[in-house]
Amino acid sequence: MPRAPAKSAPAAAKPRKTASPANSTEARPKVRFRMRITTGDTIAIGPGKIQLLEAILETGSLTAGAKAIDMSYRRAWLLINELNSALKKPAVESGKGGEHGGGSVVTDVGCRLIEHYRNIETTAAEACKAEIRALTGLLAAVTSLE
Repeated sequence: MPRAPAKSAPAAAKPRKTASPANSTEARPKVRFRMRITTGDTIAIGPGKIQLLEAILETGSLTAGAKAIDMSYRRAWLLINELNSALKKPAVESGKGGEHGGGSVVTDVGCRLIEHYRNIETTAAEACKAEIRALTGLLAAVTSLE
């Protein structure tokens, strides 16, 4: 009677590599402050609106600014409309569209809004440096699976 071949012990499972940054030796904790100022249920000022203002400032256009940060034109328009409605004076003024488009201008108020928001982020990060170091020190060490 023929014998079945002897079964070998199963090979030890190898750790699977993934594209996750947590499995990279280059992964470092990234600390981001995400301040929001609300009026009622509306986020009057927040990180998305500031990022959009910066993109409009750089491109001179709501459409181009939205594209630059992978945002739909409709979403960008809604955010700017909401922002302008929350402020005493508008942060962005847009010209009428046409053959060459109307363009959008970040006003002095919009520029001051960006400046104050970014200064608050910088000041907060500096003021919390020791706490941030302690907090990130609690994270598990990142190792490579190579």
